[in-house]
Amino acid sequence: MSPAYIGMGAYSTGHADAFSITSNQAALAQIRNPAIGVYGEKRFLLNAANMYSSIIALPSAKGNFALQIDYFGFKNYNESQVGLAYARSLGSNIDIGIKFNYYSFHIPNYQSSSTFNFEIGAIVHFSEEFHAGIHFYNPVGGILSKTENEKLSSIYTLGLGYELSESFLLRAEIVKEEGLPVNVNAGVQYNFQKQFFVRGGITSDNASPYAGAGVSWRNIRIDVYAGYHSQLGISRA
Repeated sequence: MSPAYIGMGAYSTGHADAFSITSNQAALAQIRNPAIGVYGEKRFLLNAANMYSSIIALPSAKGNFALQIDYFGFKNYNESQVGLAYARSLGSNIDIGIKFNYYSFHIPNYQSSSTFNFEIGAIVHFSEEFHAGIHFYNPVGGILSKTENEKLSSIYTLGLGYELSESFLLRAEIVKEEGLPVNVNAGVQYNFQKQFFVRGGITSDNASPYAGAGVSWRNIRIDVYAGYHSQLGISRA
């Protein structure tokens, strides 16, 4: 649920932020100022399922760069990923982006393994209001070291965004992960004042709803978020 929430602004121009790259790296091209973001989530209110992510985004005349560090788990089992992203605009209507990752997991006294992978995306701005894009995570490999047949799953995403106004964004994604059924994420963001916004949506797998709110002041923004899984319960961030 968290990628659907924190990546809400990816398929837009007016709502994109540093965490938009979690949905599609091409969204990084819309970042106009340096940004730092930190995110933490207690999935299903379990300490063993904590997730943390941090992003540094830096725009430049040659394109925009970002460093992303992710961690999931606890001391007896954890996964981590470090990624370096690059994005730029090709004219006024197309943004492209790519990200190279180093992924690893660790089970003390049992097994540790790692691999390199990449993800790539593109976003087309058909108009000031309508945007669409595609994203591929680990499309060619990602075989884990120290294992014979295990590999990271490939994930393919088609995303759509429609900005009804400067304050209101509709967003949807169709996600196909290798070995799993197609999942649909649909959500909205509404800035009811310049400094305040709310977000909400649902993912089709297990009909899991999520909602959150944020406040910004000068160059600082704070979000709170909660999601619900029909079998596993509540997550919060």
